[in-house]
Amino acid sequence: MWFANFFVAGSITMVLPFISLFIEEFGSFSDSYVQTWSGWIFGITFVTAFIFSPIWGRIGDKYGRKKILIISASGLGLSVFLMGFASTVWELFLLRLFMGIFTGFIPMSQALISTQTPKNVAGQVLGTLQTGSITGALMGPLLGGILADMFGYAQTFRWVSITIFISGLIVLFGVRELLINRDEDDTNSRSYSSKEVLQHVVRNPVLLIVMLISMLVQIAHFSIQPILSLYVEEIHGPESIAFFSGIAFSAAGLGNLLMAKRWGRLADRIGYVKILIFLLFMAGIVYFPGAFVTNIWQLVVLRFLLGISIGGIIPVRIAYIRQEAPLSMQGEVLGYNTSLRFLGNIIGPALGGMLAGAFGFSSVFFVTSALLILSGLIMLGAWYRHEYEGKRSRSLTSS
Repeated sequence: MWFANFFVAGSITMVLPFISLFIEEFGSFSDSYVQTWSGWIFGITFVTAFIFSPIWGRIGDKYGRKKILIISASGLGLSVFLMGFASTVWELFLLRLFMGIFTGFIPMSQALISTQTPKNVAGQVLGTLQTGSITGALMGPLLGGILADMFGYAQTFRWVSITIFISGLIVLFGVRELLINRDEDDTNSRSYSSKEVLQHVVRNPVLLIVMLISMLVQIAHFSIQPILSLYVEEIHGPESIAFFSGIAFSAAGLGNLLMAKRWGRLADRIGYVKILIFLLFMAGIVYFPGAFVTNIWQLVVLRFLLGISIGGIIPVRIAYIRQEAPLSMQGEVLGYNTSLRFLGNIIGPALGGMLAGAFGFSSVFFVTSALLILSGLIMLGAWYRHEYEGKRSRSLTSS
């Protein structure tokens, strides 16, 4: 699964940095038009992903996640291949919409590994798994930038689709899934209806907040993604723009790679929610200075620091869900979590594109920083009420 995630993440991030530059090739458009459509085209994938993630999660709980991963890789590869033949903004928009049906390979792989992993080491194992997607995301933008400068954007899409298909073959021949034997008397293996799954989430307020925070974090993280290459162009100039955009993207991946496993191991030891709160505040503080950079290398350093802080959020969040949800409903719970993440992915790029078009790039950094700090405050409040006020009321009741 590490190698499959490596190829999928690397392939997808190869093309992300230059989507806005690809749009510019379709015609003579204003900067505001390109920025706004970059946000919509980037985010539309997650509209269908938002709808389909819980469905795939529930199917995975019932029939196994390996089959879903193979379907996902096939659909992703086909959609990326066809993007290489797009010639209008609307064609690219519709293909990204179609792609969303199958987007969720990496979250589904995390659900697969989560169900095969003991609770006490879930953070470390999921952090290790995440280094696969991070390594791919780290190398992808650099390789994508080089390929785009050498062969053009359309040809890069076609080549990238091949490695996505390879990921499906890796899962098909290289992964063995241990399926859960159903036992209605065992909470970890009995079947749950969707209503029971939702009731379980609602009855666990910290779990519900962790899932809602997923959306806010994605809004914050993805607000700058579709227009990052345009921001790089503004502070660096048009020379080798795809390559330098790739460096800016990859810097966050490098920080993420260095710290994901360490954050997971630390969270296994001292608590998932505590580490999550710390990382949210850290990410919010690091994002703020991005509005004031004057050259590409300042932006790269800040992106690296952002990667360090963001690096633990995903594995820690999933490990907490692994801890709080029975095994046989985890796919569906993680599917709802992924849907909320994708809802953030819808809102974030559109918000970033509109803010940049209306108020300039700096406004995106200000809003993003505020959202991350707000997420930290919400998580802190929920954790405090659950851990301290809940314990106090229980001790008063027992006395």
